Amino acid sequence: MLPELLKHGGIIMWVLLGLGAVAAAVFIERLLHYHREQINAMEFLIGVKNVLKRDNVVEAVSICDATPGPVARMVKTAILNREKGRDGIRDALREAGLIELPRLEEKLSLLATIAQIAPLLGLLGTVLGLLDTFAAVHQQGLAAQQADLAGGVWQALICTGGGLALAIPCYAGYNYLVTRMNSVILDMEKSSYQILEMLTELAEATRPV
Repeated sequence: MLPELLKHGGIIMWVLLGLGAVAAAVFIERLLHYHREQINAMEFLIGVKNVLKRDNVVEAVSICDATPGPVARMVKTAILNREKGRDGIRDALREAGLIELPRLEEKLSLLATIAQIAPLLGLLGTVLGLLDTFAAVHQQGLAAQQADLAGGVWQALICTGGGLALAIPCYAGYNYLVTRMNSVILDMEKSSYQILEMLTELAEATRPV
């Protein structure tokens, strides 16, 4: 079925097929990336807190290094800047967040772009198919072969369907990935607040009276 559609759909269908392959690769890569980056933040923070209570900073940093994801990297940043006080830790966390955000958003714009231009490419293929049909009528008049007319209409319909068939899953996939990304960002925000409070409490507990 697909070879037949590509044959009658013209160059636009090949373009749509190529974009579909790119979109599938981006979706799978981002899905695996978010799966690796998202951890059980609460469990991770409890482990780090228990280590810090023993004043074992080196072990706490090692735990962060051994744990993947932005949450662990931001917690490590907070620990390394613990001597700067609450405001210094907050500033360091803010800078770390600005570094992590582009990593999470990477390639999402490509998927969104494919979802947006796929219907337009389908429309372009439709117009080209209709142009072929009217060109046949213009050149041959009433003597135009039915096959020539049907070929142009066939191309037009295939391209329209192909554009929509690509745009719909791309748009759905993009929204799903944005939801996953927002979940990671929410974990980052919660963990930043909790590690800030944790380090502040530990600093106050060890402060000389």
